[in-house]
Amino acid sequence: MRRIIYITSLVCLALFSNVSQALDQALLDSFKSQYKRPLQIPFPPSNPYSAEKAQLGKMLFFDQRLSVNFNMSCATCHNPSLGWEDGVPGAFGGQGVNLGRNSPTVLNMAWSDEFFWDGRADSLESQILGPVESPNEMNLPIEQAVARFSKVEGYQNAFKRVFNDGITAKNILSSIATFERTLVSGTAPFDRWVEGDEQAISRQAKEGFLLFNGKAQCSICHSGWNFTDNSFHDIGVATEDVGRMQVTNREQDKHAFKTPTLRNIIQRAPYMHNGSMQDLDRVLVHYISGGVQRPTLSDKMNSITLTSAQMQQLKAFLLSLTGEDKPVSLPILPY
Repeated sequence: MRRIIYITSLVCLALFSNVSQALDQALLDSFKSQYKRPLQIPFPPSNPYSAEKAQLGKMLFFDQRLSVNFNMSCATCHNPSLGWEDGVPGAFGGQGVNLGRNSPTVLNMAWSDEFFWDGRADSLESQILGPVESPNEMNLPIEQAVARFSKVEGYQNAFKRVFNDGITAKNILSSIATFERTLVSGTAPFDRWVEGDEQAISRQAKEGFLLFNGKAQCSICHSGWNFTDNSFHDIGVATEDVGRMQVTNREQDKHAFKTPTLRNIIQRAPYMHNGSMQDLDRVLVHYISGGVQRPTLSDKMNSITLTSAQMQQLKAFLLSLTGEDKPVSLPILPY
């Protein structure tokens, strides 16, 4: 009789384990459906895509003639080898000025509506104008840029092929914005898993994905295929920077910054708006601690108890989000 009871218990345990695995798979499938990559890039009707315009924008993006002293280009702060960031805590502007905020990645910007860490630009075109004309960055008034490029025969011809009115401030910004909208993070192991390749990521990463969407509460802000709600939150980073409040003048926006994408995250250290966290381990510790407690802290920030094993699972999942991007070829610049 004891032997029968023992065998029956083992059978029940096995059945229970299978049910648990099935439940986990159901959860995985439910969550996965929220992260499918889009099939095409959205371009605004006011600035439609063309291959020649994107190529012209690429030349301008890498051209140091877009800075007053011929010593900076867009790629200075948005380096393709560094996840289209610059790899330093607080970007360096013209003449080595420390800007205080990190250079945010330009990956997947076609899916954004507000730009900069504080959202002060409502289009990619107007965002580009900011650093070009800023005295602390490239410091080149856009009309001077028009005059400078108008003297270059290669640019004269390139602009004529794309625009009826040739080299203008609007056309410079439209070209760079079009190129930037083509900068999309490549297919990552996570994407292959979402599409059905069960071997694309490890079991540890899958467990991290469940935590990300469940107990760890990461997906509340890092949602959708690009892992951002494109909104602004005070996540409790120690800083004197008032963030979004500088734009809205609302006290509740103090210390709030835009939720960044998590795509290609391993390439983009240091992290946070000011680059104050050097690695993903430090970032995860910050989030589970709940951040600096203050009146404007987002109600989405809560201290969470995770084991060291669960922390490693979350990290394994985050590492699966880096795309297999092709090397970026540098354009031949006109002279």
